[in-house]
Amino acid sequence: MTDNLYLSGNFGPIEEERTAHDLRVRGEIPEALNGRLLRIGPNPIAADPATYHWFLGNGMVHGVEIAGGRAVGYRNRFVRDDELVAAKGWPPVEGPARDMMAAGVANTNVIGHAGKTFAIVEGGNLPVELTRDLETVARSDFEGTLPGGFSAHPKRDPDTDELHTAVYSPTMNAIQYVVLGADGRVRKVVDVPVPGRPMVHDCSITKNYFVLLDLPVIVDEDAADGGLTLPYAWTPDYGARIGLLPREGDASDVTWHEVDPCFVFHPQNSYEDADGRVVLDVVRHPTQFNRTGEGDGPPSLDRWVIDPSGGPVKEERLDDHPQEFPRCDERLVGKPYRYGYGVEIGPGFRFEALLKHDVKSVRTAVHRGPESRLFMEPVFVPRHETAAEDEGWLLAYTYDTERDTSEVVILDAQHFEEEPVAVIDLPGRVPFGFHGNWVPNPA
Repeated sequence: MTDNLYLSGNFGPIEEERTAHDLRVRGEIPEALNGRLLRIGPNPIAADPATYHWFLGNGMVHGVEIAGGRAVGYRNRFVRDDELVAAKGWPPVEGPARDMMAAGVANTNVIGHAGKTFAIVEGGNLPVELTRDLETVARSDFEGTLPGGFSAHPKRDPDTDELHTAVYSPTMNAIQYVVLGADGRVRKVVDVPVPGRPMVHDCSITKNYFVLLDLPVIVDEDAADGGLTLPYAWTPDYGARIGLLPREGDASDVTWHEVDPCFVFHPQNSYEDADGRVVLDVVRHPTQFNRTGEGDGPPSLDRWVIDPSGGPVKEERLDDHPQEFPRCDERLVGKPYRYGYGVEIGPGFRFEALLKHDVKSVRTAVHRGPESRLFMEPVFVPRHETAAEDEGWLLAYTYDTERDTSEVVILDAQHFEEEPVAVIDLPGRVPFGFHGNWVPNPA
């Protein structure tokens, strides 16, 4: 037993790598679903309960393959890093290294890009390429084109298939804008100076802008010198601001726009309205990494409307359910949209329900399962390439507290509050982690 929340219950690590075929399904899997639902999270092999933080564990990736109305199989694999291979006596991980995080941990997101699968993370570390079966291949710098680290949250432009991301590290007084081409090679890098060394978990894009978040969670020198494993602290005097960088501009073109102090891990989406203003929908935390505990409160879905030419940012509340892990239809990233999806967080940091936001009518629907079912981040998959927004399915990994095992639920997004159309039983539990994506099978 441990008092560390992130080593307890379904936050706790699992030891076994499993492979299972022909999974049991309750209901009917839509025939049009043909791909892999991938997910990743921390799975520490030697955590010290006194100092361990959720963000720092060794990575483990999970995948369920669906095709032809069947749950073809499941597998989970460690994302190999230097600590892991040394502990298990496995061969070293090949590929380049970076001084910042030489251990090579990648634990925060898993994506498909340019025909490859990558486990990705922030803080100055490199992506790790995986096989289709989720075995570690090597650390990657995208064929020598990535100058530093990468990020956990690249935004895919649906028109170009390029990835746009914000890179940071505890040693950088800058946010680095990196554009990864559809060919898997970096085509643009811009270093945007900032006054501190902020944590920059995510970013956003619109048609014309890359949206930077320079918020008051920054490196705490005393904590870093004292050996704190995650040396960031809430520092409200730093201020909070949003940067608009023209996508083909440079650092001198950024305009900065102040907002009330807060922290944002994840935007839901952003776009430009008919007047040219940037509309940015975010899950807003009143504080984060606040060691005093003062001012902490539940995260809400908020909207910021920013005029690139200046003036105060308009801030408004869209939904006050405590929530995280917002997503939208990926075909509308950076474009006007209506629907977003997320996870409701209940007392005790329990992921109790899924949320569906209609940002046009400013209404939120809630999907609850049996009391024992807890939810992880949902992913939207359209019925077909030309399907309307919200015409498709939401897929999410879940955890059953009574059976101590996990499932994948498939919801009809347009009948969100109804029972799942299918539930896929997995051979064990999938720990609460961070992010994942639907990667379609090749045509």
